[in-house]
Amino acid sequence: MSVEERRLLRKLDRRILPITCLLYLFAYLDRSNLGNARLQGLAKDVLGGDPTGKKFDWVNSIFFLSYIICMVPATLLAKLLPPRLWLGSAAIGWGICSTLMSTATNQAGLMAARIGLGVFEAAFGPGIPLYFTLFYTKHELGLRLAYWFGFAAVAGAFGGLIAFGIQHVHGTIENWRLLFIIEGIPAVLLGLIALAFLPDRPETTKFFTEEERKLALARANCDTSGDIGYHINKSHIADAFKDWRIYLGGVIYFGANAALASISAFLPTIIKTFGYTNALAQLLTVPPYAVTAVVITISSWLSDRLLTRGLFIVISSAVGGTGYLVLLTVAHNDHVRYFATFLIVSGTYTTIGLVIAWYAHNLGSETKRATGTPLYMAIGQCGSVLGTHLFPTTEGPRYILLFLLLAALLFLGSVCASALTSHYRYENARRNRVYGKRLPNTRVDTSELADRVSTITFLEIIQLQGSTKH
Repeated sequence: MSVEERRLLRKLDRRILPITCLLYLFAYLDRSNLGNARLQGLAKDVLGGDPTGKKFDWVNSIFFLSYIICMVPATLLAKLLPPRLWLGSAAIGWGICSTLMSTATNQAGLMAARIGLGVFEAAFGPGIPLYFTLFYTKHELGLRLAYWFGFAAVAGAFGGLIAFGIQHVHGTIENWRLLFIIEGIPAVLLGLIALAFLPDRPETTKFFTEEERKLALARANCDTSGDIGYHINKSHIADAFKDWRIYLGGVIYFGANAALASISAFLPTIIKTFGYTNALAQLLTVPPYAVTAVVITISSWLSDRLLTRGLFIVISSAVGGTGYLVLLTVAHNDHVRYFATFLIVSGTYTTIGLVIAWYAHNLGSETKRATGTPLYMAIGQCGSVLGTHLFPTTEGPRYILLFLLLAALLFLGSVCASALTSHYRYENARRNRVYGKRLPNTRVDTSELADRVSTITFLEIIQLQGSTKH
């Protein structure tokens, strides 16, 4: 990497990563703070006590229903608009919805705010991997997405600390209402910052000098040349819906998100079953998330260096499944059971972060990424709907069948990742054998066929070699 490229990469990191990571921190706080609010009296004040836990489950899961429905159209629409405008407006929208949750007086009010939260976050979550591919190469993307998605784990730890602090506040309003206000308003402020400071596409942003712009565009197209710009290739939309590999990725994402949603909403409740008070259960959610932030960063860095995602997903998904098996088989040792939560959280979060990075550069055009990314994510978020219904109060404190189901889903994800990485390795070897290896510093035109293009043919290689001699 040249000195100029290193300088550009540092400039991008300084501007893009702080804003997008903080946005995701508060996005995740705002979608997952119901678990903390539940222990602060939300169910008693708004849901009539909710003795079965089913009302809480529906308030939790309604977010994912609107999120799933809006993901594909929102991400395709994002391709037609300046990124800073789209991402900043989304943050302002979900911040307002999260803050309004504090005003709810009944279940309907909570659910209306959660529906709005899902609509606006659907414009953000799948859009970030697409946005990152505008600036980062496949050798850099995994670590940057790990920093970004790792803030979901930071949010888990940070949310536990905030909830622990609010637990000791004796104000004029209920603690759970104060929690929604404190975690909702910062998203609005960050949205305004994104509108002002996030770079737009490399070819249009004022963030670059002309020399930096040329270098950024060359980096963005160093491997493929596709349908860049503010337009959509309709054939690539159909291509994404017909690609079986996207659906297999959705299966992996489904299991991981079922575990993630259940952990996000119920980790304080699970830890409380170990015999701790409400306040201490809130505090003990912090260490598993803190360790997870380190694990996902190291795993993603290694996957960038080794240029492999699938094997790491196989391992991380199996680690998460093993954590649930420990909870199933160890009944009376609370220290071991608490250690199992570390396995579950770190394995689940790492799986999701690596899957996002895996597909970001395995979909061969911007339109296919804008369709395929929210498509497998939407399938995966169906797992989130399932996960929010898996821990009714009547099943506690052991939750045997529920832990068994989540373990099975994570191990299924490990098997699917093994099959998918085997397919990619076989297909790459076949293309190299039939068409020859792509020459360094040459591009494959994916504007028509996306990732169905077979790579550069022998005739094109001969022509390229001839042109470099003259």
